Order: sequence, then structure tokens, then C-alpha cells
Amino acid sequence: MFNSLRQRLVAVVMVSLLTAPCLLVLPAFFLAGCAAAPSAPDGPALAVDDFHIPSRVAGIELFVRNKRPRGIESFPSNRIVLFVHGVTFPSESTFDLSLEGLSWMDFIARAGYDVYLVDVRGYGGSTRPPAMSEPADRNPPVATLVEAGDDVDVAVDFIRRRRNVERIGLIGWSWGTVIMGRYAAIHGEKVDRLVLYAPVWQRKTQSGAARGADVKAAYRLVNVATVKPRWLAGVAQDKQEQLIPRGWFDTWVAANLATDPWGSKQSPAVMRAPNGGLPTVQPSDDWTPPYDPAAIKVPTLLVKGEWDADTPSYMAQALFPLLVNAPAKQYLEIGEGTHSIMLERNRMQLFRAVQSFLDGPKN
Repeated sequence: MFNSLRQRLVAVVMVSLLTAPCLLVLPAFFLAGCAAAPSAPDGPALAVDDFHIPSRVAGIELFVRNKRPRGIESFPSNRIVLFVHGVTFPSESTFDLSLEGLSWMDFIARAGYDVYLVDVRGYGGSTRPPAMSEPADRNPPVATLVEAGDDVDVAVDFIRRRRNVERIGLIGWSWGTVIMGRYAAIHGEKVDRLVLYAPVWQRKTQSGAARGADVKAAYRLVNVATVKPRWLAGVAQDKQEQLIPRGWFDTWVAANLATDPWGSKQSPAVMRAPNGGLPTVQPSDDWTPPYDPAAIKVPTLLVKGEWDADTPSYMAQALFPLLVNAPAKQYLEIGEGTHSIMLERNRMQLFRAVQSFLDGPKN
């Protein structure tokens, strides 16, 4: 019985001692019943809008995508969320990749939400700074944490004006959890609730994203088609073949390469990825926290995969107790999932768990 449940979901929910001191272990079938959103491509038709909004740097525009139920233009703060990506791959190939007719953006939008994604400068559909058209070693790293936070602030303010609201929800993945955690700590008045998926905190070993890269260069070239071994690091050999359904990896590779017209024409095809975020995810003897978790004062969810070799459990477990002022906080682990659960066979467990948090009370 234990092994069967572990294969579906390991969920640990820890509620702050300041609110309700308890520890719950929730099996997969419980979380599956909590979500209001459908688990299949069925649901309301969605409206899709793509924007290129000006950043605070001349000549740099940010790509923002919006999905929502068609015909609805007004949403309260607790029904609006913004995604931001990690240190390598852009938001559209991460959160809006249609697999069997459904992306994570679709899932949340079909639950009645106004859902957005943003690409930080240098990623995906956003403008690549001039340094990314020159040899990488001629310029310092592009898209630092401060710059990424500024780009997110521009996107948040754009959404707040568009929907005439004070706050919105934030969802960050991997390095995006540093961006969003820092943002919530600094700009808490603009944040309704916070999801940190694959949370990054003080690292003890080298990040897979930085392995072999010149972290002082402006950007690095990523051969997306060869990342599968890194993706599956930490997964038992007998589990690897079934973890990513047939065709999904190739679809994801093609989606990433499509965001870099120059890189996709190279041989082999590559994608340019800014290096500005790499120092944030690297180990350091004089490590300084990128933000103060105690400054986060909104409901916060930490969620990760059991087999996540990029952000091991010790990171989330170190970060969680520091969220002393979150009115409610949860930490969950999804069984049989890696750093990229949203693109794997157990993705619906991630989707439902996050949706349950978004739909839930603030205290």
C-alpha cells in the first residue's frame, strides 16, 4: 500500500505554527479530489492574447501571454496569476506547451483564472539584448536577478492596470522561484499569493544548468536535444522510459528551438540562454540569501518532485521554516517526478496540487 501511494504522490503539507500547527500526509487520491479544474482538455473555450510590452530599458520589450475563459474580461485578484521561467528555458515552452491538448496555462485558465506568463529579457519572445548577438565572452552576464525582478515588476504592473486590481498571484519555477520569492519579499503589496515550484535556496553542489558554462560570459549555447540525461538524473533506470510519454520530449525540444531563430539555424541547433541568473543558483562559500523569506507575508506553497536532482529537497526544507510571516504555508513533494514534472506523466498531480492551493483560503 505504501509503495503504491508513493508512486502516485508524496505530499507533505506543513502549516505555519503561527496559524495552525499540524502536519498532514496527503495521498494522491485526496489531492485529486480537491482541484476544481478539469484533468482533461475539456472545459471552456479560451481566449489568448500575446503582448510585447516596453521594459524600463530602451529598446527592450517583454513577451507576455494571457489565457482566460473566452468572453470574460474582469477578474478579482485571487483569480489572476503570472508565471515566470527558470534560468535556461523560456516561459512559453515551460508553462504553455500543449501536450495531449493541454498545457499548465490551459489547466488554470479553464478553472476560471486569468493566466499570464512573462519572458525575462533575453529569453523566448522577449528582446535579446545586443550582447547576445556578439561573442559571449565579450560582455558580462545578461539578465541578472535584479534585471529579472525589474522585468517581472513591469509585467505585474501591466496586469494590474489591465485588470484594475492591486494584487495578483505569482508562480515561479526553479530560478524563477528566486525571482518571485524576492519580488514577494520586496513588493508584497502587489502579491496575492505565491507558488515556488522547484524552490532554489542555498546550494551545496554545482547546478546542472551551469555545468561546463563560462558563468562570466553574457550567455551560453544550449543543445536542447541533449539535455535528457540531466533531466533524468536521479531517476531509477527502470523508471526512466515511462516518465516522459512518447513524443513529449521532442515536442518540447522543438518548442524551445522555435524561440531562438538564430540558434535553431546552427548545426547542431542550439538555444541561447542568458547567464545572469547562474550566480544565484550556484554554491558559494560566502553565500548571501537573495531575499529575506521573513519579509514574505502572503500564503506560500513550496512544491517539488521526489526525483528532482536540480533542486534537491534540502533546499525547500531549509527555506520552509524561514517563511515565518506567511499567513499560511505548505510544502509538498510529488512522487515520481523530476525538476520538470509539468512535462511528465505525473504532471496532473502537480497541476491539481497547485490548483488546490490557488483555490484555497488565504489563512
